[in-house]
Parts: sequence; C-alpha cells; structure tokens
Amino acid sequence: MLDDFFTRAMVAGVGLALVAGPLGCFVVWRRMAYFGDTMAHSALLGVALAFLFEINLTAGVFIVATGAALALLFLQRHGSLSTDALLGILSHSTLALGLVMVAFMSWIRIDLMGFLFGDILAVSRVDIAMIYGGGVLVLAVLAWLWRPLLAATVNTEIAEAEGMRPERARFIFMLLMAAMIAIAMKIVGILLITSLLIIPAAAGRRFASTPEVMAVAASLAGALAVIGGLTASLRFDTPSGPSIVVAALIIFLLSLARLPSRRPTPIKSGGPS
Repeated sequence: MLDDFFTRAMVAGVGLALVAGPLGCFVVWRRMAYFGDTMAHSALLGVALAFLFEINLTAGVFIVATGAALALLFLQRHGSLSTDALLGILSHSTLALGLVMVAFMSWIRIDLMGFLFGDILAVSRVDIAMIYGGGVLVLAVLAWLWRPLLAATVNTEIAEAEGMRPERARFIFMLLMAAMIAIAMKIVGILLITSLLIIPAAAGRRFASTPEVMAVAASLAGALAVIGGLTASLRFDTPSGPSIVVAALIIFLLSLARLPSRRPTPIKSGGPS
C-alpha cells in the first residue's frame, strides 16, 4: 500500500493535518500566530545543531523550539520589552543563527530549500510512523489538557481560581507546539508550518459553534488541503508544500463566502501569552 511515493505523501500529510487542526485552534484563539512563527524559525537552528552534534534532526528541532519557548517565558517575566518585540527578536535571531551555522558547516551538504519549504514527496515509512506515533501522543496530551487550557484561554483569573494551573497548561501547550513543529518540518518546511496551523483553524471557525466542533472542522479542512494541494502539485508540477498551503487558503476563502447560519466559536484571547 505504501510503496508509491504519492501515497506515502498523502498518508503523511493527512496525519499531520489531523494533529495540526486542534493545536491550530488554540493558536487562533490565543492569538499566538507570531509565537508559532518564532518557534518555526528556530527550527533551522535546531537543524544546524543536530548536524553539528550528530543527533536526530527531529530531536534537535524539538530541543531548540522548546528552548525558544522557555527563553520567551523568562524574558517576559524579567524583561521590559513587549511580547511582540521579544518574539521578533527570538524569531529573526534564531533563524539568522541557523543560517550562519549552516554556512560555516561547509563539510556537510544541506538541502536548505528542502528544510525551508519541505519535501513531503520524500517521506518514508519511518517518517509516517513518527508522524502518527507522535501525533497520537500530542493529541492524547491535548485531550488531557483541553479543559484547563480552554479555561485559561477564556479567562486566566477564573482558571487560577478554579485551581486549573493555567501556567502549567500554557507551558505544556508550548511543548506540544514544539513537537508539532519538529514533526511537520520535513513535510511543509520551516517557513510554512505556521500556515498549516492557522489557515485550517481559521476556516473551521466559520463552521463551528463550539470549540470541539471547531477542532474537528480544522482537522478536516487541513486534510482536504493536503489532498487538494498534493493532487494539484502532481497535476501542475508545482512545489508540494506551498501547494498544500495554497489549497488551505482556497478553503479559507470559500469559508468566507458561506452564509453565516451560526456565530463563530465565541472564544476571545487575552494575547499571545
């Protein structure tokens, strides 16, 4: 069944979309798009360090993305800059550090375009196993974390008063984001990861009246984007990763044309933190 490269790409992409949907909902609700970009950009530094220390690429990206999240938490508590300024510093500095390190490692041939824009057509059975194994773990933790994270998204003070420990929920969610980025890097690339998180979730919001329905709708929208993007890529010989994002954009635009029969999921965010 998985002998054909296109079939492997389709299976891997759909698996990734099913995981990205629920995570993307919280990214949209909490207005964390810039935070997602920051963690995604730090992935290139993780790739460079993984090559330098000869460790697994996914592990290297996860470690660096987690480090970027911890650095943000530390700077928010002990710095005087706003969150968006800190995110800008971390985002561009980690990306630049990664590029500079890759340039210095002249003894290693690195497919920089592949890491930046992904190569879903090159996924192997091992990659698929990692996507589904890691995806099940991420979704299981998110299901366990769903109620306190949702409560903290609506109102942090109420979540604290009810003993839900919103700071812990926030930190675990950051770890889930780091894991998602590490898994997704090879498929859609560093520069397009955040798009797969945000666009399907934004499209799903138009069709949902509850957070849970929105999570399902976001996963389905992402899966449709993968199928449509890969099919178009095969037919028109376009880059697979960007084609998936364009397909997601089309789905989002179509969702805007839908006559609103119900109000969007009523979750407000207090900011990117």
